[in-house]
Amino acid sequence: MKRVITIQDISCVGKCSITTALPIISALGIETAILPTAVLSNHTQFDEFTFKNLEDQIEPISNTWERLGIDFDGIYTGYLASEKQIDLVIKFFDRFGKEGILRFVDPAMADDGKLYVSFDNDFPKAMARLCGNADIIIPNFTEACLMTGTKYTESYDENKIRELLYKLAKLGTKKAVVITGVSIETGKTGFAIYEIIEDRYTFYSHERLNKNYHGTGDVYSSVAFGEFMNGMSLKEALIKAADFTICSIKETMENDPDKEYAVDFEKVLPMLWK
Repeated sequence: MKRVITIQDISCVGKCSITTALPIISALGIETAILPTAVLSNHTQFDEFTFKNLEDQIEPISNTWERLGIDFDGIYTGYLASEKQIDLVIKFFDRFGKEGILRFVDPAMADDGKLYVSFDNDFPKAMARLCGNADIIIPNFTEACLMTGTKYTESYDENKIRELLYKLAKLGTKKAVVITGVSIETGKTGFAIYEIIEDRYTFYSHERLNKNYHGTGDVYSSVAFGEFMNGMSLKEALIKAADFTICSIKETMENDPDKEYAVDFEKVLPMLWK
């Protein structure tokens, strides 16, 4: 059985970050270890939350694993709370992300043209450094603009997406860059991939739902990472991730319509086993 590690925070209530990644990747038949960067009472979309930074534990945990000879087949990072945490993850890549081990980064820091409230304007530069040490990165359109110094616009065409992908590749990412949540057809959304070694561009459109829930990006990234680790092509893994996320949203809209803070992905986990 493959073993992977996910490095991000634990939001005890709210279904995002580790509490999403752990069940989803495990359901895909992959042993999933965790390295928590922080513990929150609940995610930051609630009116209040507690936050305990755990960055002082990253080095001691890493040292212990290295002495025990523990290693991983893949490393998946999500929300990181500070530039120092990013520096520590880059060190972790150097220690545990040797040749043949997938380093997969979701630079979760922004959406809808804006950084999340906890980040300053220098944070995207630090995240760009992490992406330069990764094999695959999957920012959304806002994150891609911020990391490449590109002006964010509400409207764009496919040429703009291609240009943004090539800028992302120049950060140093080794295998592929992806932009998620990009729309070039009315009523649809999708993703774009630039596979760097093959010099190959792919765009895929899928259904768009006019309902937003916190944590759907984590659901999407976890499925994509897990299925890629299971041997799917990157495009196939991203399609599976999109299908699963859409089904999770529909399940929540139909049976739990007043829930705003997360999606009920648990109800559709059997879809991952088909």
